[in-house]
Amino acid sequence: MNGGSEHQGGLAEPVHFLGLGGAGMSAVARVLLGQGLCVTGSDASDSKALAALAALGAGVHVGHAVANLGNAGTVVISSAIRAGNPELVEAKRRGIPVLHRSEALAAATAGRQLVAVAGTHGKTTTTAMITVMLQGAGLAPSFAIGGDVAALGVNAQWTGGDIFVAEADESDGSFLNYAPSIAVVTNVEADHLDHYGTADAVTAVFRRFAELVPEIGLLVACADDPGAAQLVTGTGPGRRVRTYGYAAEADIRIEATRALGSTSNSVLSFVVDGLDARQDLQLGVPGRHNILNAAAAFAVALELGVDPAVAAAHLALFSGAARRFEARGVGRGVRVFDDYAHHPTEVAAALTAARTVAGEHAVHVLFQPHLYSRTSEFAQGFADALGIADSTAILPVYAAREDAVPGVGGWLIADRMGPAGTYEENPAAALEALVARATEGDIILTVGAGDVTMYGLQLVERLRAGETAPDGAVDVS
Repeated sequence: MNGGSEHQGGLAEPVHFLGLGGAGMSAVARVLLGQGLCVTGSDASDSKALAALAALGAGVHVGHAVANLGNAGTVVISSAIRAGNPELVEAKRRGIPVLHRSEALAAATAGRQLVAVAGTHGKTTTTAMITVMLQGAGLAPSFAIGGDVAALGVNAQWTGGDIFVAEADESDGSFLNYAPSIAVVTNVEADHLDHYGTADAVTAVFRRFAELVPEIGLLVACADDPGAAQLVTGTGPGRRVRTYGYAAEADIRIEATRALGSTSNSVLSFVVDGLDARQDLQLGVPGRHNILNAAAAFAVALELGVDPAVAAAHLALFSGAARRFEARGVGRGVRVFDDYAHHPTEVAAALTAARTVAGEHAVHVLFQPHLYSRTSEFAQGFADALGIADSTAILPVYAAREDAVPGVGGWLIADRMGPAGTYEENPAAALEALVARATEGDIILTVGAGDVTMYGLQLVERLRAGETAPDGAVDVS
């Protein structure tokens, strides 16, 4: 027998999540808890995310077992949940509705003005920028983001306001479940080919996403990106479009950019709804890609009636999203950062930003490839992007949802890099090598979407263990 009451969006309670601790799943669960729904869930291992949700009132289980279902009225899954999961098998046997997390979030956002942010790269940061900016402008948006944001404290929140900002994940096509009033497309590139098969299929699904925007809505797209620009030319008459970028034809044009270490200053010039103006924009996060992300957020602000100066002021306060060029610490004068980049374009953007921050000093990388399919498809692209660094240690592939593929590994990338890239089967050896070659003023960047993030703090500890206090003693503070 299914659970009892039904949410206004059609979610029968209790709503039970499989893989509750995941970034995307925990975000949806937070929103439902904020709406007052009964939420339960399970995950393979314990985590801070599970503990935080339990503190909010969720029923949390560590490990997957049929008993965890209880009297669930709806089961929510992500594409990472395998068909043989015992709770999923039992839910289907009982006839309990099973929804993808995007469908659950779509139900939760019903009746709100949805700002959905999509793109092969940059969607987490752009979603976070929009949310921080709208909060500062007093619009109190609800939000769901695929990563933690320091300025927000959490990855999701329900405020009850009229605006909902959501990161829209294209990896499995699930972003087509949303009904956006404003859709942002940061870029469109070949990725997730294990799901789509071809680059043309990726372009086609983004076109379908853009077409979800009603005529009274707005499509915001990057004029600098060929894939996103192609969406603009193919949307047809009647749909409102606003472009942004360095391109001369952009509606919101970035000009006069000056980078200084980890900050940048730009000028945005725009003609929007009869307003012909210029706005100074200062950012506290590095990189050309972040200037573009901020311009996308600025476009959304103008659509929602935020004063340009107010929008720019609150974008200036944005300090970054978790694992997006996130500072991990300093040891022996070497700065350590962590970045989630897992596509060649993202890696190139992160390393270009690192080059700016490092100045005349060297940039060293610890890179963990994500997925065997992506490693095989983009080995040369990764090699080219990692070539921006002075040295790169490449770890074994983080398999995530995939099984191992014979003949595919991090060495495929290293072999294409020559002496600048080395493959290290043993992470400890890779850490030692990086610590040995880094000198004062250098940057070490841990890069990848897997568990490579845990090595950032270890690098800081190893660097600090080598520091020498004034009296000659080793400083391990």
